[in-house]
Amino acid sequence: MRAEINRQWLLASRPRGTVAEADFRCHEVPCPNIGSGQFLVRTLYVSVDPGLRGWLTHSPEYLSEAIDLYRDALFVTRGQMTVPPQYSAPLSIGAVMCGSALGQVVESRHPEFAVGDFVSGLLGWQEYCASDGTAQVPVFRFKRVHPLPRYLGVLGNSGMTAYFGMLDVAKPRAGETVLVSGAAGATGSTAAQIAKIRQCRVIGVAGGDEKRRWLTEQLGLDAAIDYKSEDLDARLKELCPDGVNVYFDNVGGRTLEIVLDHMATWGRIALCGAISDYDHAGAPAGPANLVHLATRRIRMEGFLAPDYAPRYREARRQLSAWLATGALKSCEDIHEGFENIPRAFLGLFRGANIGKAMVKLADPV
Repeated sequence: MRAEINRQWLLASRPRGTVAEADFRCHEVPCPNIGSGQFLVRTLYVSVDPGLRGWLTHSPEYLSEAIDLYRDALFVTRGQMTVPPQYSAPLSIGAVMCGSALGQVVESRHPEFAVGDFVSGLLGWQEYCASDGTAQVPVFRFKRVHPLPRYLGVLGNSGMTAYFGMLDVAKPRAGETVLVSGAAGATGSTAAQIAKIRQCRVIGVAGGDEKRRWLTEQLGLDAAIDYKSEDLDARLKELCPDGVNVYFDNVGGRTLEIVLDHMATWGRIALCGAISDYDHAGAPAGPANLVHLATRRIRMEGFLAPDYAPRYREARRQLSAWLATGALKSCEDIHEGFENIPRAFLGLFRGANIGKAMVKLADPV
């Protein structure tokens, strides 16, 4: 089942500072025809992620590296260790907006992909995408066990990021105090729950009373701080008198600087993201108190989920088991309609989402 027209969202202008809906343009082209060794995917859900902000303004070298890293991860998860061809061109003005999505094969001339198969990959902000499973549109096929949105959330890139960032980078130990910023987001909410599963005392930082209550009442965190209405420094003094042992950082900027003042000796900081800096037109100021890293012997380490691609199956098995037992809860913030993709993306930078934000375009057949 295919349509004659393929709607796409294109990058219309390069943002300077805050991204606006006017930076994207809706465009229609004929639905792609497939050749031998190709298949056609109908997009069902489009993922919107804060990290896409960097793809709009960074250098071509950054974009090529990011896309190649993602492609390599998909090849490894499919058991193919050969490095695929280099991405030929970074995202440019007039290009289809890049991004992860989940879809279903509706036509196939490929021996490994059948009509009806579910796939996930860099399908972009569009309704249909032709692929050969490698090259410029790498995808991987999966068997549907959980509801489809889980495969863009807890079982997707945000889940992989939370799993490896918390367990391999931060290495929390039972009884330690773990602080997670952006705790009501896709990655933060999963990372916080993993720390609870590891029997840690977990505190989340999020914006708004609704998120604060969700973290404690629904996810079972020990405490939550509303950075919009509460003084983060004062609350950390109250809640963490002996310091923070592990900080999972999704925010960066001023929040990181405040938390550094409250880190315990031998603490660990996992640098996952810096959403507070993404919309800065100029270079953001770094924390002024990095001396704490030396005096308190703190380890601070950045990471990317594709670094752990050979272990994605391990992570998905464990995350899936936690979901099945109820130890891990999944929350998706699902918008509806192709026309709402840019609006859902912009909502990330206002803190509008709880859980994994995505846009539903169609139902599976």
